[in-house]
Amino acid sequence: MSILYAFLVGGALCVPAQILIDRTKLTPARILVLYVTLGVILGALGLYQTLRDAVGCGVSVPLIGFGGVIAEGVKKAIDEEAFLGIFKGPLTAAAVGTSAALVFGYLTALIFNGKPHKM
Repeated sequence: MSILYAFLVGGALCVPAQILIDRTKLTPARILVLYVTLGVILGALGLYQTLRDAVGCGVSVPLIGFGGVIAEGVKKAIDEEAFLGIFKGPLTAAAVGTSAALVFGYLTALIFNGKPHKM
């Protein structure tokens, strides 16, 4: 049941993004930035952890989760290292996920032969 719940919540978060793509002139990149920024704001306000506890991975897997991780990393690093934590926090908090994305993207590029789309 928790898998279904996570799927529904994650899908509910993706619907507004798809509507923005279809109905506005916003580019997907700007919508992605909007979602990461929303996650940072929720994390800074202390609401992201409450939301994640309530709905699980349905909110932590989309880009809102990346923003929440960045905000939590900054908070923790500021407590440990004061002002320098503003710069160090997001890099260390998101390092594992970013590294995994780079490694798996590289491996995928080695395995598959991608071709540019013709317009």
